[in-house]
Amino acid sequence: MYPFPKIEKKWTQKWLASRIYEPDLKKAKKPFYNLMMFPYPSAEGLHVGNTYAFIGSDIYGKLKRMQGYDVFEPIGLDGFGIHSENYAIKVGKHPTVQAQVSEKRFYDQLQRIGDGFAWEERLQTYDKEYYKWTQWIFIQMWKNGLAYRKKASVNWCPSCKTVLADEQVEGGVCERCKSAVTKRELEQWFFKITQYAKKLLDNLDKIDWSEHIKTSQRNWIGKSDGAMLKFAVVNSKEIIEVFTTRPDTIMGATYIVLAPEHPLIQKLMGKVQNAKAVRAYIEKTKTKTENDRIAEGKTKTGIEVKGVKAINPATQKEIPIWVSDYVLMSYGTGAIMAVPAHDERDWEFAKKFNLPIIKVINSGIKFVDDKAYTAGGILVNSGEFTGLNSADARKKITEWLQKKNMGDFKTQYRLRDWIISRQRYWGAPIPVVYCKNCASTSSVPGGIVPVPENQLPVKLPLLKNFKPVAGGKSPLTRVKSFVNTKCPRCKQKATRETDTMDTFVDSSWYFLRYTDPKNKKQFAAKDKLKTWLPVDMYIGGSEHAVLHLLYSRFFTKALKNFGYLNFNEPFKALRHQGIILGSDSQRMSKSKGNVVDPDELVKTYGADTVRTFLCFMGEYSQGGPWNPKGILGVKRFLDRIFNKISNLKSKISKPQIKNKNLERLLHQTIKKVGDDIKN
Repeated sequence: MYPFPKIEKKWTQKWLASRIYEPDLKKAKKPFYNLMMFPYPSAEGLHVGNTYAFIGSDIYGKLKRMQGYDVFEPIGLDGFGIHSENYAIKVGKHPTVQAQVSEKRFYDQLQRIGDGFAWEERLQTYDKEYYKWTQWIFIQMWKNGLAYRKKASVNWCPSCKTVLADEQVEGGVCERCKSAVTKRELEQWFFKITQYAKKLLDNLDKIDWSEHIKTSQRNWIGKSDGAMLKFAVVNSKEIIEVFTTRPDTIMGATYIVLAPEHPLIQKLMGKVQNAKAVRAYIEKTKTKTENDRIAEGKTKTGIEVKGVKAINPATQKEIPIWVSDYVLMSYGTGAIMAVPAHDERDWEFAKKFNLPIIKVINSGIKFVDDKAYTAGGILVNSGEFTGLNSADARKKITEWLQKKNMGDFKTQYRLRDWIISRQRYWGAPIPVVYCKNCASTSSVPGGIVPVPENQLPVKLPLLKNFKPVAGGKSPLTRVKSFVNTKCPRCKQKATRETDTMDTFVDSSWYFLRYTDPKNKKQFAAKDKLKTWLPVDMYIGGSEHAVLHLLYSRFFTKALKNFGYLNFNEPFKALRHQGIILGSDSQRMSKSKGNVVDPDELVKTYGADTVRTFLCFMGEYSQGGPWNPKGILGVKRFLDRIFNKISNLKSKISKPQIKNKNLERLLHQTIKKVGDDIKN
């Protein structure tokens, strides 16, 4: 019998004492950075699905060691954020106390499963020596024009009591707690990720990632080639800019629709004959989520802005201006040219409000009067462009409007800037102060003064009442000693920013810090970054396709532009593990009562048995329902191997007979096993 309790304990201790999994970070001859996606510590610990992910990643690392590489496989905890804070509230502990409990539980479990971690480089995002550099990166973003503050309509989760980035809203609900998300007008901090939209899109073709993730990112970035058209407002200097991918249909644009949040509405209100009704409609739309507003099958609502008209730049005809909630300010320019004959939503709207419908594209088949024709075709009713096909007409009409200064070619992206402000306690404070004196006496826009780098970190105060504050304010507003400070620029009275940063800011650069986690002078030494980065193999869940994975790519490109990195992409290769479901074929969750505890399995059968059994469940990328049948068979298999080896007497000597067939078979076996593990 394989005495696993004794053997596994012995060798775990020997590995740590001998530093067998600690590569020389300065002098590695064949560096290979093998990384499992930054884990979020659960106070309840790992379930068997998490264990599956870590074990698969580790097996690949051990393969690369056998192939002669100096493998670096660090571990740490992504411990800041709403998840950890809410759990602390639930169990009645302070997040700083609960973090230590979770940390010990998590690391103990990981040590028992036999992974080859470089434990000496571990880090936690809530450690002030880590978030000091998170704050430092924020300041570099500010210095380089990539961090800014503005009032905006943002996603608000009433349950989590904080703002969410677009990427954290799924189908109109919070991706964490599933509460319906509403819109609020708040002053927030943003990172200008849109400045890198083209690079983020173009570079996808150059990295060894799954097509599923690449497609998700392409769709989220959402490149559209089209035209920016100018619709002048009658008897006004105002212009309504409209982005469209279908300039070939402009002759059929019979009205303009503005989003309720469009700033032009307020500017024109003095000319609006039904101003009171327009304001009432706008107020009513504020209770709807974006998902509700654009949902298929929803009855279209809207109101005409009476007394104000726009001019179609192609036909020079006056057309009405409407306000409707099916147009979103967060997409395009917040204004559309409505072509009801060739757009389904415009068709529904025009039919409801009895607006003109002009056919300008001939499908080549009999025109159907009860729905819009949305494909391309031959232009009709389009003046000198009649007879052209849609593709040619798009180009020629845009060029024609370009000469009249009424339009231009434009590439637009769906991607929106990343809101990083969070109105919660458990996160890295945003390192900024607001100074009224600087705002009034100098050229400091908004009196915003970043904290000097030599004064970092701005420490998160130990706040007894850390629960969220109603009304969209951070719990840090309760701490007057934190809020009230001196301006580092003019030494006059100032106030600190009280929002903390989105936890995804912490995890967007951790893989860099692993290479030099004790460095007090810089986030990582350049020689170590050059040796180990980019990550050779990155493994983790596909659910972060447009969150962590997109943000990490943005940070890497920004830091390269700032002169701190010599590479463009953070992860050379990316693979995803499958999900081990509970026995009820549902995702494992304590609330569902279907969690399988790996500790009990390791205690009963040993880590080697658990590792081997999980590997035989199927392809690593597939996962599947948990089924413990067969684990005893694996245990017996390892017992037989142990018994064979224990009874084997051998010595090492030079081969007496050269056998080319045997040597060939040996190398074929090595290649087959290596390829199978890699695949």
